[in-house]
Amino acid sequence: MKTNIFALFISCCLFTACDSSKKTTTSMNGSSKLNGTWELNYITGSRIAFDGLYPNKKPTITFDVAKNTLNGNTGCNSFNGPLKVDGNKISFTDPMAMTKMMCPGDGETVFLQTLQKVNSWSVSDGNTLNFIMGDIATMRFTKK
Repeated sequence: MKTNIFALFISCCLFTACDSSKKTTTSMNGSSKLNGTWELNYITGSRIAFDGLYPNKKPTITFDVAKNTLNGNTGCNSFNGPLKVDGNKISFTDPMAMTKMMCPGDGETVFLQTLQKVNSWSVSDGNTLNFIMGDIATMRFTKK
């Protein structure tokens, strides 16, 4: 009798473990769309034209979902930090390390302020990453 109960307990543990690994894989596959380097091609809210904000270099962001890290460039300074993503929810409010070169214009400020307001993301056609605030797309990136 004790052997049957022990075997039943072990079987339940194995089934539970198999089920939880499926959930992790599924969630990882969705956020794995973020992996790689993306270049900004649209940002909302500025009265200055996009090319005026970033005349020399467009901002980029690179995601490594497996390591939960991100890094990038604001068009002037480089940054890196932790990646906080849960399904289609994303947050850039945690502190990040950043270089401190003097940057001309308002491009870096607009980029960083807009990035902190983002709360979700979507990838369309595999090559376009949208950062969304509420239900408004505030930033759009192209896969590099």
